Amino acid sequence: MAQIYISLGSNVNKEHYIRQALVNLQKQFTNLEHSSVFESEAVGFVGSNFYNSVVGAQTDMPLEQLCQLLKNIEQDNGRKFNDKKFSPRTLDLDLLFYNDVICDSPAQLPRDEITKNAFVLQPLAEIAPNFIHPVANKTIAQLWNEYNNPNQKLWKVEFTNP
Repeated sequence: MAQIYISLGSNVNKEHYIRQALVNLQKQFTNLEHSSVFESEAVGFVGSNFYNSVVGAQTDMPLEQLCQLLKNIEQDNGRKFNDKKFSPRTLDLDLLFYNDVICDSPAQLPRDEITKNAFVLQPLAEIAPNFIHPVANKTIAQLWNEYNNPNQKLWKVEFTNP
């Protein structure tokens, strides 16, 4: 079984799409662990605020199949893959870790934005503080404690899991 962590993000009808992502992921994975939901300003473009969170689960699904599943869930929820990288989106599901796999294909693992964006690192630290980042060779809690980017502000929002 592989330990996986997936970030969820939306800034278009954000509560609806985060909820839809959770419903879809709960159908695929048992014992899904969900962080708090955080709201943050858009990073890299001017746009509506995002809702972001992280889920953790275990799976025996091969990496390629998991990546395709995440793309399918995004697409089923209105995600357009020809949009610019930094643009509004209904749903963004990014695989952060698949055990301690390090690769660039079929996804970049571990995902580069983990250490760069508070909206990924803080919810990840909430549910996986002792998970060791295989490149940084530090726990997620250590990475969060060392994180320093005052330009990225985020705050918890009230959110009831489906």
